Amino acid sequence: MNRYLDAWRKAQYEEMYDMLLVSTAKEVTKEDFVNRFRKIYEGIEARNIVITPLSVPEESDDKKTDSTRLYPYEIKMDTIAGMIQAKGKIQLEKDEGGEWRVHLTPSYIFPGMQDGDTVRVQTLQASRGEIKDRNGQGIAINGFVEMIGIVPGKLGEDAEKTKAALAERLGITQEAINRKLQASWVKDDLFVPIAYLSKNQASIDYSDLPGVLRKQEKARVYPLGEAAAHLSGYIREATAEEIAGRSDHLYGPGDLIGRAGSEQVYEDILRGRDGKRISIVDATGKTREVLAETAAVNGRDVRLTIDADLQISLYEAIREDAGTAVALHPKTGEILALVSSPAYDPNAFITGMSDEQWDAWNLNPDKPFLNRFTKLYSPGSTFKPITAAAGLELGVSYVEKAREIKGLRWSKDSSWGSYYVTRVKDSPKVNLREALLYSDNIYFAQEALEIGADAFLKETGKFLSNVNPNMTYPFPKASLSNHGIKNEIQLADSGYGQGEVVMTPLHLALAYTPFLNDGVLIPPVLDYQEGDAVGSSGISVISADTAKLIQSMLADVVNHPGGTGYGAKIKGIELAGKTGTAELKNKKEQKGQENGWLVTFDTAESKLLLAMMVEGVEGRGGSGYVVKKARPVLEEYYRK
Repeated sequence: MNRYLDAWRKAQYEEMYDMLLVSTAKEVTKEDFVNRFRKIYEGIEARNIVITPLSVPEESDDKKTDSTRLYPYEIKMDTIAGMIQAKGKIQLEKDEGGEWRVHLTPSYIFPGMQDGDTVRVQTLQASRGEIKDRNGQGIAINGFVEMIGIVPGKLGEDAEKTKAALAERLGITQEAINRKLQASWVKDDLFVPIAYLSKNQASIDYSDLPGVLRKQEKARVYPLGEAAAHLSGYIREATAEEIAGRSDHLYGPGDLIGRAGSEQVYEDILRGRDGKRISIVDATGKTREVLAETAAVNGRDVRLTIDADLQISLYEAIREDAGTAVALHPKTGEILALVSSPAYDPNAFITGMSDEQWDAWNLNPDKPFLNRFTKLYSPGSTFKPITAAAGLELGVSYVEKAREIKGLRWSKDSSWGSYYVTRVKDSPKVNLREALLYSDNIYFAQEALEIGADAFLKETGKFLSNVNPNMTYPFPKASLSNHGIKNEIQLADSGYGQGEVVMTPLHLALAYTPFLNDGVLIPPVLDYQEGDAVGSSGISVISADTAKLIQSMLADVVNHPGGTGYGAKIKGIELAGKTGTAELKNKKEQKGQENGWLVTFDTAESKLLLAMMVEGVEGRGGSGYVVKKARPVLEEYYRK
């Protein structure tokens, strides 16, 4: 008996078989005996097997001789579903030669098993947490999608014709359909899933195809579609590399994992842990006994500060362009929208997409998969209020300080060679207020030079210092220079937001929050919080007086007929802001791509701050094109 238990503990199943009574061993071959043990124990991931005799052997009740003994024992093992602990008895009998051998019974693998029983391992599916906006509207939810499938026995005589028609309507090959119909489990009366239906495919009529049926299946759904694609991201089946790369060993083949956007960023919160159940099941499929069970743990929901309606509205405004928009609450830092265009439909990664659709997105020169709200851009003239604030703080500037500038071009002296700074409006004498109003590049180039490189980096750098807190969603760092400001030309260009100055739209929007908060820069918030906890950890970057001056000048930019942002003026709404056009080129004499900007906020309620950028606005009105895109969104938002 000790030999048998020791072989069991060590998984030496061949030796166990050799200890069976010859008469009972005839019921199963050694190969089947060994394979069944291995298949079951490997299937349940059995380890740390401990088998302990419980007492002295007993005589069998139905035997009156001393040729039979029952050995009570206890078996414990760790498994994929937790610990299994059971008590049983092993019967030993003397064979014809007087040697004690094991009598084979149905319970030789687990106590409690009977003839015809099997061991079943079930996965108890955990649901993935949902992503919702501030009002509970779904961004990524567990919903239903329509699936098209075939019942083979109902295809009729023209089966190939039906499959060909279905393949054409789904945009897949007939070979792909046949492969699914040839699976080993397929039977004539079973529904065989062929494909999830996209939004366009769902509107197609399939009722004329014999044997073709539609069903609703549970799936991840992205209700905002393209409007929030880069924010939501999507899930896909984990690759072998992703499974191997996780130290927590939580993923296996077939598991889904967040691949982009919030699905990826919040993966560890959203993903639940599947449970496992190990049962003894009889020949009819009925559970006889549950040996071990680990309950499923559902993923947790994520609630963002996003306003889904505003997100959609902003996307619709720029969906025909390559661009981005970020909206936030300037008092709390709560991010209300993160938009990137063009985009893709994340639902296609769930329902499947045709090769044509993949090529259309992947080969599009405007790069729909590029997340523009996390991309660094030159802010152009929208950076000028920051330079102005630095000059006011240092005493280099004051509102009515005038600079005499002749013509539309200016360079400091002959040391600049052929390099010069240009402006749009020829005004021989311009003060700070007018410089912001007309967006005078030369004025701010001269102001930056007067401030000096070190002081410029220190003062304007304050506006970037609190823009990268420990926010869950990753954004690259803004930068004023790559390796410091090397010369006066770079310093002059930096004064009006060119040179090596780069910011994401979120950085730029946040850099305007001091102008509404008495000089306090508000950090961003994307994880929704109840109550007054948000927006309480800002840092002071300029004085309240400087903030009020900048705000009043930015109000002129929108409300004065000569202001570059006058096109954004909305009757009854007190708006302030700044436009900008950043030109991308390698040489001064070249014509490069122009990116148009608008940053605007309301000065009365202070409930919205918007930064919008559209690429390639040259020949389309520059930043005025962006103003036209933003105005209807602003009107709709403030009229609610």
